[in-house]
Amino acid sequence: MSERPHMVMAGNAAGRERAGGHLWALAQWALGLRAAGVRTSVAPPAADALRRIGSFDAAEDGVSSAGVLNMMGFLARDALDATGPWVFLDVDPGYPQMWRELGLADMLAGHDHFVTLGANVGRADCSIPGCGVEWIHTPPPVDLEAWTPAPGGRAFTTVATWRNPYGTVAFDGRTYGSRVHEFRTFIELPRLVDAQFELALDIDSAETRDLAALDANGWRLVDPRRAAGTPQAYREYIRQSRAEICVAQEMYVATRSGWLSDRSVCYLASGKPVLAQDTGLGDRYPVGEGLLTFSTLEEAAAGVETIERDYERHSRAARALAEECFDARKVLARLLERIALPVGVAE
Repeated sequence: MSERPHMVMAGNAAGRERAGGHLWALAQWALGLRAAGVRTSVAPPAADALRRIGSFDAAEDGVSSAGVLNMMGFLARDALDATGPWVFLDVDPGYPQMWRELGLADMLAGHDHFVTLGANVGRADCSIPGCGVEWIHTPPPVDLEAWTPAPGGRAFTTVATWRNPYGTVAFDGRTYGSRVHEFRTFIELPRLVDAQFELALDIDSAETRDLAALDANGWRLVDPRRAAGTPQAYREYIRQSRAEICVAQEMYVATRSGWLSDRSVCYLASGKPVLAQDTGLGDRYPVGEGLLTFSTLEEAAAGVETIERDYERHSRAARALAEECFDARKVLARLLERIALPVGVAE
């Protein structure tokens, strides 16, 4: 019997040990690779951090023939003696492509394949530059054994950062910004519907005007370090939620990227409906039951009311959608087939 193919998962875990969602985002791919029949190891320092979720070997020795799934180009090609395919994994569509075109950073260099969560990247209806490479589009994966249905909680929630660490990007005559630039449009939502809203929000205390507006409009804030500072706390916070309210970064919305959050699929797998700002994802994923989209404040309010009118139906549909579209085992098996890495996965 031939030896199983080997892939190394690489991503930035330095300084993110208290960000449970970030660690889960890395772990979903590693778990999916393993479930798809691939021998999987993790590039340090992520290996130590991911041991809080599962048992992963550190990629130190015996990786010469391995491929590398390299999240956002974190690992330089000369940092690991791996001769298999190097796969760039774009989880923040728009940023690496625009930085490359602007000559600011070339995160795509040194890779053989290019994978993106932006379902529309490289297509005519998306303003993210294709950078002259062939993009493989993939959904964010979720491990269905780790994320199982839980009873509905009391509040629409999310775990988010108010301003992303990348800052704004000026490209082709337009400036693309963070979540804050979109969220202000929807800040009145809790006043329009009969539902509770809570945010595990990483926001600087100096954002006094926005903090006052969030409070005045009925958004309850909790400390993200307490609610989601560990992988275990992050999972429990999502499982205790009623549904997700997902306002996306302006970069994802304005470019019509087709992006869907790795966090949202955790909600779906937990049987939690997701009400997500439309990034063009409705063209690529089934929406309307379990996963609903909005572009305006009025559509967001209508989405909340739709979920609340038949919560159990949308809860069941959320889990079914996770099983159909985002099962890590299936998502990674399809991806590995696209990069010609042979695997055997049981249906």
